[in-house]
Amino acid sequence: MTVTKAVRPTAGLLAAFSARLSARLLARLLALLVLALAPAAVAWADDLGPAIGTTAPDIGTRPDQTGKPHRLPDLMGKNGLVLFFFRSADWCPYCQAQLIDINTGVAEIEKRGYHIAGLSYDTPEILQTFTLKRHLTYTLLSDPRSEIIDRYNLRDPQYPPGSRAYGVPRPIIFVLDPQGVIKAKLYEESFKNRPPIGAVISRLDELAGKS
Repeated sequence: MTVTKAVRPTAGLLAAFSARLSARLLARLLALLVLALAPAAVAWADDLGPAIGTTAPDIGTRPDQTGKPHRLPDLMGKNGLVLFFFRSADWCPYCQAQLIDINTGVAEIEKRGYHIAGLSYDTPEILQTFTLKRHLTYTLLSDPRSEIIDRYNLRDPQYPPGSRAYGVPRPIIFVLDPQGVIKAKLYEESFKNRPPIGAVISRLDELAGKS
């Protein structure tokens, strides 16, 4: 009769098996952690400009399209300000389309207690030319050295010195309360796309609790 004896694993084999199992569990846990944090990391990487809930950086004194100087408090409506940054009214067709679109919603924005102002690196003369051509009824601010654009951390890094577009911002729309706190911001991934004025008005209504 042949008797088969049960072979007991040695302490060394048990330790090796345990180590492999622990390594697999650790790797799986790390993978799950990475997946869980990935959306947050993407959101942080894609977030543009100052954060919601923070006070908007001061714009100093900026001339409008007529040369009149403005400070941030001067621009506020009863409920705040819609402040947007755009590339150029001179040569950017996407900005020109946005400026015209915004002009159609000025009355609705003001009805909600807000004023609206746009800022670019264009000179006041360029801004005034476009204002008169398209009959704009809101304020455009000039930042020819991109100082405010940089203060808001919006400069588009893809353009080198010497480029016509050097110093332009990545387009974005901020909603500020009367104290200058950022309550909302709207922007698209590509500068070729801009939030429509209807989306801005809807956001104002949401902030007012009307949605």
